[in-house]
Amino acid sequence: MSQAPEARPSPPSVYHERQRLELCAVHALNNVLQQQLFSQEAADEICKRLAPDSRLNPHRSLLGTGNYDVNVIMAALQGLGLAAVWWDRRRAFLAAALAQGLCEVLLVVTKEVEEAGCWLHTS
Repeated sequence: MSQAPEARPSPPSVYHERQRLELCAVHALNNVLQQQLFSQEAADEICKRLAPDSRLNPHRSLLGTGNYDVNVIMAALQGLGLAAVWWDRRRAFLAAALAQGLCEVLLVVTKEVEEAGCWLHTS
């Protein structure tokens, strides 16, 4: 008599939106947050709040196809109680972030940096 194969847990699914028009900021936010929280309409509303008296909004494309600037991304995150932190290699960001206790960090590095593992070192 054969036994039933062991049930293997399925890998966690990853939420991913494909790029459409110039909506990379909207897709990036939703992909990082792993759910559809933002739309083009929501991003346009954020743009209006950032520049309420502006005829030509400086935070998005003149054609209305997206191309939102980083201020829209930061305002969207702030609306959720989150924050984007500017970092460059002159700041000891990783050590400082980890020293604050439990946190989540999205760290994007080049392939060379990943392979060398130099982002792990604070010196």
